[in-house]
Amino acid sequence: MNKFERQGHHPADIKTLPETTAGDPTPLPGEVIELSDAPPIAPQVPLTPSEVRTILMSLLLTMFLAALDQTIVATALPTIGRQFNDVTSLSWVISAYLLASTAVAPVFGTLSDIYGRRAMIIVALSLFVAGSVLCALAPNMPVLILARGLQGLGGGGIMPIVQTVISDVVSPRERGQYQAYFSGVWVVGGIGGPILGGVFAEHLHWSMIFWINVPLALGALALLLPKMGKIPVFHRRRKVDWLGGVLLMASAVVIMLVLTWGGNRYLWLSPVIMAMIGASIALAFAFVWHARNADEPFLPLPLMGGTVVPYAMAAGSCAMGAMLGLTVHLPLYYEVVYHLSASEAGLALIPLAAVSTVGAAIAGKTMARARHYKRVAIVGTGCAVLAGAVLMLVPMPLWGLLALLSVYALGLGTVFPVSVVSVQNSVMRFQVGTATGAMNFFRALMASFMVAAFSAILLMALGADISLVGSLGGEHRGPVNSIAAADMVMAFRYVFAAATALIAASLLCMILMEEKPLAGPAVVPADLAE
Repeated sequence: MNKFERQGHHPADIKTLPETTAGDPTPLPGEVIELSDAPPIAPQVPLTPSEVRTILMSLLLTMFLAALDQTIVATALPTIGRQFNDVTSLSWVISAYLLASTAVAPVFGTLSDIYGRRAMIIVALSLFVAGSVLCALAPNMPVLILARGLQGLGGGGIMPIVQTVISDVVSPRERGQYQAYFSGVWVVGGIGGPILGGVFAEHLHWSMIFWINVPLALGALALLLPKMGKIPVFHRRRKVDWLGGVLLMASAVVIMLVLTWGGNRYLWLSPVIMAMIGASIALAFAFVWHARNADEPFLPLPLMGGTVVPYAMAAGSCAMGAMLGLTVHLPLYYEVVYHLSASEAGLALIPLAAVSTVGAAIAGKTMARARHYKRVAIVGTGCAVLAGAVLMLVPMPLWGLLALLSVYALGLGTVFPVSVVSVQNSVMRFQVGTATGAMNFFRALMASFMVAAFSAILLMALGADISLVGSLGGEHRGPVNSIAAADMVMAFRYVFAAATALIAASLLCMILMEEKPLAGPAVVPADLAE
């Protein structure tokens, strides 16, 4: 059987009913749920293996664009700063993209539930391409920063829409296997981006890091759009709650600015940061009040409740925060403690990034075969907690550190497919985009928060300025070379402790999350399913 082919062409076993058909539909206020609005047991329109493969490849290419542009700019920043004679604003080239992409993730998810996946993927890719072209043609730093924000608007819509389209094509039981492919794309983009950006900046021109997006985006659209007509349509037209969307985006932008500026441009207890924290809290309360009183809120609050969604989202967010927090700060540890060069420190991140994809693949395969699918994430996060405890307590040579990080990453990776599929399996199918967008939103917020938190931990432990250019890393500022290796080892014990606490929280959430049966082809015989 082709690996892209569906595992069965029959409806799911009657034992594998999704949560919403089991009596917890989370309807919108005043709405009558029709039988046709029940979550999908299988796609309504059969897709051939070739069509599934084409859709998958186009979605992978689309996701690669978003993954690549979060890292490809980092190594070109010095070249860009020299050309524009402006190094003080360089961090905004990265921050503008992250601010915009984080803020619009729930917006695109919700709009895909209202206007459809086809319309919103076209909008997202169009914004992304327009932003890329403006970045490549930017005559100065302010224009480049604004163009990166526009590019981030498109990039932020790509992730939730791609995950939602996959949910329309394959059943929840089969879906975990495809999540592993997308995890692999993020690894390739994260590792290849800085390398490709450096090559373009050194041997061609820095604008090539943006021009390359144009043919890739057009190629993804050319592959995807002809097949979109055969994908089942699950969106439901309704009035758009624009006020709720604006309040949600505004609160997210202010929070992200606090995490970007706090401890860097301004002291954490400075009047500016405290005022921004107050503003973000006020905006968040305004959004909640509006959502509770609106007839059809932008993000229905009951959707975020229940016995599955909050635990799955928290588990995935904690895992993402731990992974990105370590990814940003470990190069500093490698350089000071093991005296690696910048390029060698980058290579030493591969175990953390690549092995997590292996964990995601294992979890995805398990979900397709096992009835008790969340056990793989419980076992995986349990092993990660043990590995993190050893990292926290026992100094070790580089090979030992890399081995333990591999175990940690393997366990951490099992959380992602289980959490994504569990969320999508537990909501009505016309709310899958909304739930997926909210999930990506909270993951991004947690990741940004933990990057700032890990930096604060190191700052307190070392008493030195170890600020990073941008939230994805870059050149370290401050007296890094003067930090003693023993001091760095001691300081990183607190970092490893924080990462271990995060994955322990993820483990607890997985234990507490209700294991709803997955819709899809019947599970394999009991000797393998248990």
